[in-house]
Amino acid sequence: MLVRDWMTSNVITVTQDTPMPEASKIMKENKISQLPVVDKGGRLVGIVSDRDIRAASPSKATTLDVHELYYLIASIKIKDIMSSPAFSIAPTDTVESAALFLEEKNIGSLPVTDEDGKVVGIISDSDIFKVLIAITGAKYGGVQMGFDLPTESGSLRTILDDLRGKGARVVSILTTMEHSDEGRREVYIRLQPMDRSDENTIVEALKVKYNMVYWARERVHPLV
Repeated sequence: MLVRDWMTSNVITVTQDTPMPEASKIMKENKISQLPVVDKGGRLVGIVSDRDIRAASPSKATTLDVHELYYLIASIKIKDIMSSPAFSIAPTDTVESAALFLEEKNIGSLPVTDEDGKVVGIISDSDIFKVLIAITGAKYGGVQMGFDLPTESGSLRTILDDLRGKGARVVSILTTMEHSDEGRREVYIRLQPMDRSDENTIVEALKVKYNMVYWARERVHPLV
């Protein structure tokens, strides 16, 4: 999965000379917390967040009067408070690498730049959530089963053969070794919705034959 397929392309940006109050207004109106800062050619030169704006705003305990406050705030430009250089990612990078970067840096979004450094998109944590929903097939409902399996070849195939023999159709398969013992892996299989009695029959049969860690029937209504 590539960033270009999940990013938001219509990016709202500001320049280094944008007044801080204007940037703050843009964030509030669009319900976003960060804005890429670009030069006249659209190339990324920095990033400004709502935290940067709050940090640069005068304290409520200030002794300045209203007119002095307005002048002070209006005189602050984005170039005075932005972070530079800004982190970015390429459209051809994977969504997984973007998610890892967001988690490691504890940030909510990441500008996407082309080979010339121009901003062509932005990918956020909400985009990552959309990817998670898509690859798990959660919107389809159905039953998800979790198994603890050996990493040896063929261990997953036997389960899939059993499911095929019972007329079940697989929506998604995810696997990880993150929390497993050496030589083991966790496998998560989601099935298309079936008659509830058929789902129960399949679950009970696989419980007996394999090391099923859990099974869950989605409580949300399918969206399709």
